[in-house]
Amino acid sequence: MTHDLDAPIIHAFFDEPTNTVSYLVADPRTKEAAIIDPVLDYDHRAGTVTTDSVEAILARALEEGYRVVWALETHAHADHLSGAPYVKAKTGAKIGIGEHIKEVQRIFRPVFNATDLKTDGSDFDHLFADGETFPLGALEVKVLYVPGHTPADVAFQIADAVFVGDTLFMPDYGTARADFPGGDARRLYASIQRLLALPPQTRLFMCHDYKAPGRDHYAWETTVAEQRAANRHVHEGVGEEEFVAMRTARDATLAAPVLLLPSIQVNIRAGRFPAKEANGVHYLTIPVTFKKDAHAA
Repeated sequence: MTHDLDAPIIHAFFDEPTNTVSYLVADPRTKEAAIIDPVLDYDHRAGTVTTDSVEAILARALEEGYRVVWALETHAHADHLSGAPYVKAKTGAKIGIGEHIKEVQRIFRPVFNATDLKTDGSDFDHLFADGETFPLGALEVKVLYVPGHTPADVAFQIADAVFVGDTLFMPDYGTARADFPGGDARRLYASIQRLLALPPQTRLFMCHDYKAPGRDHYAWETTVAEQRAANRHVHEGVGEEEFVAMRTARDATLAAPVLLLPSIQVNIRAGRFPAKEANGVHYLTIPVTFKKDAHAA
């Protein structure tokens, strides 16, 4: 089977516990590759970590003869811990994220009393600016700033493929929430319109899927044309005010992601856990908020 040498080779890896899709993306000419949104396997109940998901991606890269040079994050995820440091440790790849991660770090540093955390993005190897391009072998990667879900989301465009992070879901599921600190439904709408202004045949790769009602299988690839025609939240004809009202009302009904608190404090450190304490153990911080008269309980 031949492959278009001007298009990336894309391998998808679905992590059902977090409903996350990670991608191994390679240049067919040079075999240089990037891993986008890698997942670290974290058992919240037991407080244990394994690297099975990342190992599966690295094994595929080895099998295909790829050289992994980037671990790319579309944003600081709130639903899974990043496997980027393990990718870096095993391959020497650089960890990259959008430059507005600094804003996310400033928001969450006081939430977790993370006195060790710098807010200059220096935990990451590279901070991408909007419109920045960089090579992946003979291919060019373009960074698109698409805030709204968080203040720091980016999408990565490689030829006719765009890895959109959490900005969009499959057409039958809709769009990402915008109620996390720093999120904004109006900015999300503008970001989605930027993506939907791309050529109709552009392939869009989701970061999550949850099986929309009536669909019995997971899916994560669609096109700009399909999103314009059928996305249940932003199909053609849906204006900004209608979208913002829908998104705001819907977000008010959503529970916090199960791994929100562990994920954010690790991911704003580029996947690094807080430093070991004197007993040699890493600890995650869980802020506790007492509501109403709970103090008297």
